[in-house]
Amino acid sequence: KMNKVLLEYVWLDGYKTPNLRSKTKVVDCTDVSFDTSGTPDVRSLPDWNFDGSSTEQAPGHDSEMVLKPCRVYRWDDNHFFVLSEVYNNVGTPHFSNLRSKLRNESQKFSSEEFWWGFEQEYFLTSGWRPLGFPDNGYPPPQGLYYCGVGSNQAAGRKLVEMHLRKCLSMGIELTGTNAEVALGQWEYQCFAKDTLKACDDLWISRYVLYRMSEDFGWGIDLNPKPIQ
Repeated sequence: KMNKVLLEYVWLDGYKTPNLRSKTKVVDCTDVSFDTSGTPDVRSLPDWNFDGSSTEQAPGHDSEMVLKPCRVYRWDDNHFFVLSEVYNNVGTPHFSNLRSKLRNESQKFSSEEFWWGFEQEYFLTSGWRPLGFPDNGYPPPQGLYYCGVGSNQAAGRKLVEMHLRKCLSMGIELTGTNAEVALGQWEYQCFAKDTLKACDDLWISRYVLYRMSEDFGWGIDLNPKPIQ
């Protein structure tokens, strides 16, 4: 049995439309506390740092930013995704750390009951064009693609279903998926009752999608209309 654990710290960068970033820390199993399911207790995980000048989060002369773990997801047997908040090196939340504001607000309403559901639409892309589009020109217009089946109507289903199963195994409650109105466009639905977990799950479900698309050599584009 491996005596190391891989902690893949995931955070949002400082761009106007945030991008997901990550780096992996290797630690001894003895330095981490685990719950009954074998998942690291987030409170036992160390803070880490990164170069904020490369993520639009700090100037070059004072670039060290701090990652504070806030939720853990199992990716593989000894490999975990650690969603983290970004802090300045003086101990205050970074301006891009909107989760800290949501965390403070959600504590005010902890006695309330919420249901949060998100519909995440996205395009699978190949060479910056939606998957299934010809190299020159365009496919037939909208019509047969929505909830369609067959290689002329749906492109990339294997990845879509792999992503669905993987998220469910990680404790992310996806409630469904379907092909959308354009060729290469898909949607999944993400649900949670806890406010912070709903948002955390949505971001990590996106991260999982990006990670899995690497194995296919495809890209993910969240824009509703990525080409004219």
